[in-house]
Amino acid sequence: MKFITGTAALAAVAFAAMPALAGGPTEVYTEPTVAPAPVAVAAPNADWSGLYVGGQLGYGDVGGIVDGSGFTSGLIAGYRADLGQFVVGVEGNYDWADIDLAGGAATLDNVARLKLIGGYDMGPALLYGTVAAVRGESSLGSDNGYALGVGMDYALSDRMTLGAELMEHKFDNYLGLGDLDATTFNTRVGFRF
Repeated sequence: MKFITGTAALAAVAFAAMPALAGGPTEVYTEPTVAPAPVAVAAPNADWSGLYVGGQLGYGDVGGIVDGSGFTSGLIAGYRADLGQFVVGVEGNYDWADIDLAGGAATLDNVARLKLIGGYDMGPALLYGTVAAVRGESSLGSDNGYALGVGMDYALSDRMTLGAELMEHKFDNYLGLGDLDATTFNTRVGFRF
């Protein structure tokens, strides 16, 4: 019985060592890893045509017969037509302001603008110039003026834009008191239809 047990143990050891006797341990084959194919991300639609609405936050600096500066906030709405490389449009916007003028003797309360826009379509970005009829209302009264400006909008998606706009406003002889100028800088968010 010892002979059978010893032979069985010897056979088990020999059988286990066979791969080592046949050239050593074998390596496990693994398939090479392949990087996944890149996924194409569609660029935002470069068509600027259509209606849009949104809001803006900005800063105004007033000078001339009175001085003052402060923050503004407002609403925008307009329509643009994309003519290929060029974009034209019309926009109305209204800004609320609480800017102290002449050291607090008066305040600028709001500014309304009706703008014509002409721009260059750069795909997801629109670079534009604008001219506007402006109505400014202060604690002293209301008067009309005009404004010139430049801006840029960037399409975050087919429906949402982010932009910035710099405008120079001129009021000739504001309320008969003298010339008044205002510079505004606005950051804008728009939603296109």
